Amino acid sequence: MYSLLFRSKGAQALSAAGARVSARCVAGSVSSIRGYRAASVLMSQGSVAKQAAENNQRFMVNTYSRPEIVLSHGKGSYVYDTDGKEYLDFTAGIAVVGLGHSHPDVAAAVSDQATKLVHCSNLYHNEWAPKLAQKIVSATLHSYPQGSQGIYAKSSSGSDPSARVFFSNSGTEANEGALKFARKYGKIVAEQGILGKSASEALRGDPNLKSGIVSFTGAFHGRSMGALSVTANPKYQKPFAPLIPGVQTMKFNDTRELGTFIDERTCAVIVEPIQGEGGIHAASVDFLRALRRRCDQVGALLIYDEIQCGLGRSGKLWAHQLYPEDCSPDIVTMAKPLANGIPIGAILVSDKVADMIKVGDHGTTFGGNPLACHAGCVVLDHINTPELLSHVAAAGETLEQELTSALAPLIGGAVVEIRGTGLLRGIQLNSDPTPVVNLARDRGLLLVSAGGNTVRLVPPLNTSIEDIKKGAAILAECIKQSA
Repeated sequence: MYSLLFRSKGAQALSAAGARVSARCVAGSVSSIRGYRAASVLMSQGSVAKQAAENNQRFMVNTYSRPEIVLSHGKGSYVYDTDGKEYLDFTAGIAVVGLGHSHPDVAAAVSDQATKLVHCSNLYHNEWAPKLAQKIVSATLHSYPQGSQGIYAKSSSGSDPSARVFFSNSGTEANEGALKFARKYGKIVAEQGILGKSASEALRGDPNLKSGIVSFTGAFHGRSMGALSVTANPKYQKPFAPLIPGVQTMKFNDTRELGTFIDERTCAVIVEPIQGEGGIHAASVDFLRALRRRCDQVGALLIYDEIQCGLGRSGKLWAHQLYPEDCSPDIVTMAKPLANGIPIGAILVSDKVADMIKVGDHGTTFGGNPLACHAGCVVLDHINTPELLSHVAAAGETLEQELTSALAPLIGGAVVEIRGTGLLRGIQLNSDPTPVVNLARDRGLLLVSAGGNTVRLVPPLNTSIEDIKKGAAILAECIKQSA
């Protein structure tokens, strides 16, 4: 009894002491917060940006050229810097925040998941990865005509098409995985001898020879060694040569040399249906159709990199769904807007590819984590709706009309061309677009450039028509002033 009473009184004493300590901590915290806020106000007049630039130079590997502004928060299609200046964001984090900044449903999902389970590795199942995979497969296969090719092909028994997903952390990783899958696929079909006599003769009995990869001029597939090897830009490639062997580069949208470059030794062809970094160039129907046909002839896989142009950006769920079904891919890679800023990537593969990938062939520590996949489920539920996709198409048409009207006197002069589809648009100038990007930022509009002197326009998919017109007006004035 004494022991119990002692423990009880001791517990009460400790509790009271704890309360006093907590009160002091709270008071100290409030004081600290007030002091921090006061310090923040004092620092906000440009000094925060200056300090960030200095710390970046001192502590970070300097791989980006940034203006001296520090973004502190965002809401919808707008972001704000530490001085309180408002910017209409036509970059969307380079086509990442498709639903805009601080989307309430995404924020709620992330907040909820963060209190439950952020990461558990792929040693165990989690609730959200298979849910998101199912949503991706279902949304893709039910939004496009089923046919006889690629991921939309019915099985030999006539059953409905099916596909599967591998999750990564980024678009670059998704492309790396797709190339690995293609190499494995090529080796197996060569070993099985199902490609015919001409293939057997070309491979000379060595299945390792079916490892060639074809990519295209103007492409951007990432910066790690495999993805970089299929990114045909000397600016990115030259400092890191030699790259992986077996990669050939063809001219984009040119079918004249398909037979020379794509042969029985080719395991994969990787292409963006609409090139983003390359300057907003869409593949022609004839080009993609010819790629599909040639890949079928030689037993190669057709990989569509839809990291930037996919997931609603074109006004369709996938940009390749703007094309006829005889242009269908075997593999689709995706990333950017899939979790609205939470890092994630994914590879969608047809069953014929998935069946050849076995346990241990590929892996990831963070890919498919419940936090990113929970966010991804919310994002896909919002993007894959007739309302949002039709809005993207309408907003894209409005953007084109506003720019074409405002810039008509400059087309053929300072403005070379306005191109694109949906909310993936480009304005090619006859000179470096950097002055236009800088001037627009000063006037409260964020832009990003692309290849070939192009200003790239990739606002959030749900940007209002009013803000589309506002951004177009600011941009047009900046181009006129810089001309």
